[in-house]
Amino acid sequence: MIAIGADHGGVNLKLAIQAYFDENGIRYKDFGTNKTASVDYGPIAAQVAHAVANGEAEKGILCCGTGIGISIAANKVKGIRAAVVTNAFCAQATRQHNDANILCLGGRVISEVEAVEFTKIFLNTPFEGGRHERRIQQIAAIENGEL
Repeated sequence: MIAIGADHGGVNLKLAIQAYFDENGIRYKDFGTNKTASVDYGPIAAQVAHAVANGEAEKGILCCGTGIGISIAANKVKGIRAAVVTNAFCAQATRQHNDANILCLGGRVISEVEAVEFTKIFLNTPFEGGRHERRIQQIAAIENGEL
């Protein structure tokens, strides 16, 4: 199951991604919003991040105006590696090298078509492990106050 959420700046991307999920039988849980009226991204980011961190969701997708604010909020949850992506290479690399577990997208930065493309890449690209595993462990050490 994929956890998905957006604020008003990313709602159109979220709706496009959900349409792709619906067409392809991909299970997801929607944490809102579904409107263009202004809403704060922090609580939505927290809900999606906690769903991923506690294992309720395999991965998450968050959308706001740039992807930046919502990624900063999500990354405050222990165990989350939320990455802002603006192109296909970054969507692939953040999974391969960073084992990112939340994809963050900006509704004022990319198109709905790109959002769906990056989502497909993100969900279908495995983590390479190897030398990258050490870096993931270092990130965890920072979270735990060990580094």
